[in-house]
Amino acid sequence: MAIDEGLSRIEAQLQEEGQRVLSAVRGAIRALEEADPELADEVIAFDDEIDRLFVGIESSIQALLALQTPVARDLRLLLAMLHINLLLERSGDGSVTVAKLTKLVAEADPDPALVEVLVEMGERAEEMLRVALDSFDRRDLAGAESLVALDELIDRSNRRFVERLVDVMAEPTLREWGLRMVVAARTIERIGDRAVDIGEQTAYLLTAEFREFTDASHPASP
Repeated sequence: MAIDEGLSRIEAQLQEEGQRVLSAVRGAIRALEEADPELADEVIAFDDEIDRLFVGIESSIQALLALQTPVARDLRLLLAMLHINLLLERSGDGSVTVAKLTKLVAEADPDPALVEVLVEMGERAEEMLRVALDSFDRRDLAGAESLVALDELIDRSNRRFVERLVDVMAEPTLREWGLRMVVAARTIERIGDRAVDIGEQTAYLLTAEFREFTDASHPASP
């Protein structure tokens, strides 16, 4: 059927976009770790490709809604993909933010312990996006729900970052770098939150009920 073919094509495009976003997150974190402004520039330029996919997917969904009459599960799939498309595009934007912040402090002498925490957070955010995309692809509710525990790991790392930063900010030469990296840490944390949001869309698709796994906008208690 035409609608089945259209849904499959859009979902394939969505997974392609997801892989591009994963590459962007990985590149942004590596640029931060290595203080590499050239790699940061590559991440920034690469966002045009993610944006192109985002616009194409959105247009395809709109066309399918206009030309077909999706019902029940098909409609839920389209709505879930519409949300996931936006979440992926924003995660790509987050990678650009991290890359731009890296460029601003590329000449600084960073605190190695804080860089280590940021890299750890970035690797976990990438893992969460991978789990979210795989869970959606396999229609795996348990996999989607597992994102809550992974998100808590990022939140804990972010708290460690803030605790260490209090000491570092007493050093004038690290003050600008620290302030920029506060934003980077929050941006990475938000990428993890968006992975949880993708998991919630998977749950919506499978159960026909939307529910928040956790209030990802507020940190959990220590």
